[in-house]
Amino acid sequence: MAPPALQLTWLGHSTFRITSVNGRTLLIDPWVQNNPACPDAEKQPRPLDAMLITHGHFDHIGDAVDIARAVKPASVVAIFETTVWLGSKGVENCVGMNKGGTVEVAPGIAATMVHADHSCGIQDNGQIIYGGDPCGYVIEFENGTRVYHAGDTNVFGDMKLIGDLFHPDIALLPIGGLYTMGPRLAAHAIKLLGVKRVIPMHFGTFPALTGSPAALREATADIPGLQIIELKPGASARV
Repeated sequence: MAPPALQLTWLGHSTFRITSVNGRTLLIDPWVQNNPACPDAEKQPRPLDAMLITHGHFDHIGDAVDIARAVKPASVVAIFETTVWLGSKGVENCVGMNKGGTVEVAPGIAATMVHADHSCGIQDNGQIIYGGDPCGYVIEFENGTRVYHAGDTNVFGDMKLIGDLFHPDIALLPIGGLYTMGPRLAAHAIKLLGVKRVIPMHFGTFPALTGSPAALREATADIPGLQIIELKPGASARV
């Protein structure tokens, strides 16, 4: 009998809902209401155990305050400066952390914050305020499966450290280009990580994000055993 599997649902752009083998639900980078890629059926808040935010750009944090107020997850995880801002907006149960730290975000589920090569500014009343560094997460679930959500990032050499230290079973990687790495650089990231299953994200939401899963497949043709899982917004994969 196959071991129990996680269910990863892509809500478009970089937003994922992950349901664990014990029924715990995590939402990563909550942007649904004004996310043109998110299906209408997914725009209303659902019960959550934890919310994780990689950085403060609107297309990653846009609905964090409204969702957190509506469903009150037990933990809202982000880099420290971002949680200070969230707390100022009335968000409860904030867990501020920093890179290299590990926290239990739900019973039996631990998230380690790792580096991302990007920027981070929060739009607030017509101004951009400092939101701390951007980040990614390696999340280890109850059954031992490790999911790496890279956040918005370029490829960087220490992705090899993430692979060596955490051995992620699956990576959620941006491929759109312009604001993140595109397919060619993402292919190199996959080699550094040593990961064999990848879900592309942060592509196609806007015309400028031209990277595609097809281009990623072409760029990774020399990586044996690689599985690129192409999802449509609202679709799920069991891993």
